[in-house]
Amino acid sequence: MYESRVLADSVSPAGVRLTTLEIEMPRIVLAEFNTHRVFSRNSASSRAIPVEKRIQAIRENPFVPLAFGANQKGMAAAQNLDEEATREAKLIWLEATEAMLTYAAALARVGTHKQLANRLTEFCSWHTVICTATEWDNFDALRDSPEAQPEIRLVCQGMKAARAASTPVQLRAGEWHTPLIDPTLDADLDVPTRVKCSVARCARVSYLTHDGRRSVEDDIALHDRLASNGHMSPFEHAAFATESRDFCGNFRGWVQYRKTIPGEAVFRGGK
Repeated sequence: MYESRVLADSVSPAGVRLTTLEIEMPRIVLAEFNTHRVFSRNSASSRAIPVEKRIQAIRENPFVPLAFGANQKGMAAAQNLDEEATREAKLIWLEATEAMLTYAAALARVGTHKQLANRLTEFCSWHTVICTATEWDNFDALRDSPEAQPEIRLVCQGMKAARAASTPVQLRAGEWHTPLIDPTLDADLDVPTRVKCSVARCARVSYLTHDGRRSVEDDIALHDRLASNGHMSPFEHAAFATESRDFCGNFRGWVQYRKTIPGEAVFRGGK
């Protein structure tokens, strides 16, 4: 389930590369990923995905650590448990996984909202993230390191490999980077509509319904609803190219769609 794929890859006239990735990672390393503030990101939500769907996905493919490090001082394990202890640790992890799935299902049966019931499953689940950025060096240096937790190091290495294997598209000033817009299926859409559809499709990763959905009317309706409710993070992935190398928000050489919306920084309920 460790996977990174490029959704959109563009270069501005000033030579600044903007890349959007879809990443599958263990939920336990999301906090470390989210400390990198140069990233624009949306991800699957424990508050949005039905409990039954989450439980089924974990039963089919539970997250299990790459290795069970031996306890010692400090944040990183220098060596792993021996073979016998590793087998026992993995068995304990899987027993804990099954127990938490059982408890999550029990909470759902008595009517508990998924925003709570799903929390019991986070340690053993996989997590989908859409991430867009121009700056990767700090993340690469910190997370592809022996000091990093092995799981996020593997995530980082996959992201680096995906970017290295991708050839970015050269855009002119004013042209748009629009993740999840298919150049064939969406060829007839005008630019404003493409941008709105890109926003909506990036937002749908919260429900894991972002890939393959193609309803322009639904996309525009979701875009408008997000804007009116002040949910601005999905508006950060689409951006237009500039001839500058200066920063606008957390992107260099690009202007996020979010930054073109008046009052985007502080939502005031339509006031």
